[in-house]
Amino acid sequence: MMKYWKDLGISAGLLAAATFVSHIFFYQNVHSGNNIPMIYVLATFLISRFTRGYWWGIISSFISVLLINWRFTYPYFRINFMIDGYPMTFISILVIAVITNMTTTSLNVQRQEAIEREKKLEKLNEYNQQINKLTIEREKEAMRSNLLRAISHDLRTPLTGMIGASATYLEAKDYLDEEAKDKLIMGIQEDAHWLLNMVENLLSITRIQNDNDGEAAHVKKTPEPLEEVVSSAVIRFQKRYPEGKVNVKVPKEFLMVPMDPTLIEQVIMNLLENAWIHSGKHEEIDFYARQEGRNVVFYVKDYGDGIEPERMEHLFDGCAGSKDNESRKGMGIGLTICKTIIQAHQGEIHARNHENGAEFYFSLPLEEENGGMSNDGV
Repeated sequence: MMKYWKDLGISAGLLAAATFVSHIFFYQNVHSGNNIPMIYVLATFLISRFTRGYWWGIISSFISVLLINWRFTYPYFRINFMIDGYPMTFISILVIAVITNMTTTSLNVQRQEAIEREKKLEKLNEYNQQINKLTIEREKEAMRSNLLRAISHDLRTPLTGMIGASATYLEAKDYLDEEAKDKLIMGIQEDAHWLLNMVENLLSITRIQNDNDGEAAHVKKTPEPLEEVVSSAVIRFQKRYPEGKVNVKVPKEFLMVPMDPTLIEQVIMNLLENAWIHSGKHEEIDFYARQEGRNVVFYVKDYGDGIEPERMEHLFDGCAGSKDNESRKGMGIGLTICKTIIQAHQGEIHARNHENGAEFYFSLPLEEENGGMSNDGV
C-alpha cells in the first residue's frame, strides 16, 4: 500500500510541476504553447522512470494530453478533440510513455534479478564457508583420532618393554650375567629414546595446532637455507644412531625454502629413523633433495624389505599394522605427524617401494622468486 501512495505522489507531483512550468512558458510567450507538450513528455518520461509498472506512465500520458488540450490550447478551459495536430500530440505522448515504461520496467526487473542473484551468492558463500568449516573440523577430528590411535599403539609397546625389562632386572639381577644385564639396560635405553622422540613429535604437532585458530592447519614459514636444515637433521640423526650411515645429496646452488625449520627437521628425522629401523640397522640410507619445478622434493631411500601393499593405503594415518614389534617404530605417530606437518606447509608426502626397499618423499612449495632456480648440481 505504501508503494501505491508513493507512486501516486510521484505522478501527481511531476504532473503538478509540469503544469507549473508550462504556465510560466505559456505567459512568457504570450499564450504560445509550442514548448508545452515537450514539458509534459518529460514529466511522463520521469513518471515512467520512477514508478512501478506500466499504468502510471500511461495514465499520466492521458492526463497530460487532457491538460494540454484543456488549459494550454485555444479555446482555453475547454476540451476540444478537433484541434489541428492534437491527435499527433496525443499519440506521441502515449507512445513515449509506453516505450519508457517498457524500458524502465525491464531495467527494474533486471535490477531486481541482480539483487536476487547477489543475495543468492551471499547465501551460497555462507553455505560454502559453513561447509569448509565442517570439512576442516572433520579433518581435524580425523587427525586427532589418528594421533590418539597412533599414540596408544606407540606408547603401549615401549612402556610394556621397559616395565618388563626393569622387572626382570630387579627380580633376577643376582642370577644374570653382565651381558644379559647390559642387554636389558640397552633395551630400556632404546625404548626411552623412542619415547623421547615421540614427545618431540607431539611437541612438533602442537606448534601447528597453536597456530590453527579455526582455520586449516598452517605454520609460520620463513625462507631457510635448504642445506642447513638438512645438515641439522642428519647430524641429529647420527648423534642418536652413531652406527647409521646417510648418503646426502643436495643442490649445489644456494636454495632458500619457505618452511618452519624445526618442523621440517623433525620430518626428516622421523623418515631417517624409519628408514634406519626398517632397513635392519645395517644398510646405508640415501637422502637427497632437488628442485622440481616450483617445489623442492626430499627423498629418503632405504634398502630393507619394503612396505607391504596392504599397509600402503593407511601408512600415514596411524592405522598401518605391523608384522613385528620392531616395525611399530616409525610406522605409527611419526609418519602421521610427518603428513600433518607437510600438509600444513601446503606440500605432499608419499611412499613407494623400489626393487631393493622403500622410498619416502615429500615436497615443499617454493616462493615466486625461487621458482626459476635450476638444479643441475643434484
